[in-house]
Amino acid sequence: MAVKKRAFISFDYDNDSTVKMYLAGQAKNPDSPFEFKDNSVSAHLTGDWEQKVRRRMDNIDVVIVLCGTQTHTAKGVAAELKIAKELGKKYFLLAAYPEKACTKPTTAAADDKVYKWTWPNLKLLIAGNR
Repeated sequence: MAVKKRAFISFDYDNDSTVKMYLAGQAKNPDSPFEFKDNSVSAHLTGDWEQKVRRRMDNIDVVIVLCGTQTHTAKGVAAELKIAKELGKKYFLLAAYPEKACTKPTTAAADDKVYKWTWPNLKLLIAGNR
């Protein structure tokens, strides 16, 4: 069996927590190519919270940025994506809702595509097909 990728899920805690649980649940599927390693900060961390996020990202392979309808206003998601880029982590943006306009974090590149969330698509994205 192939080694599963360790994923960090960045999401808007105030608006997309339920959808994040669905994504983390998919990691439990027998044919899942990833395991849920860590996720966005759910509460305000004391001290240098960005350094704490950096430590959480140390042992991950990919950052999944879950994009909801208000992600463009989520400062934590923007900071997490910025940290992922600084650490050279692979990442992709995933639409949290199929029938809604999902927005990118402010630190996303203009050419970063928001991918449709389907199980086959997620497996391809985890494998690096983007």
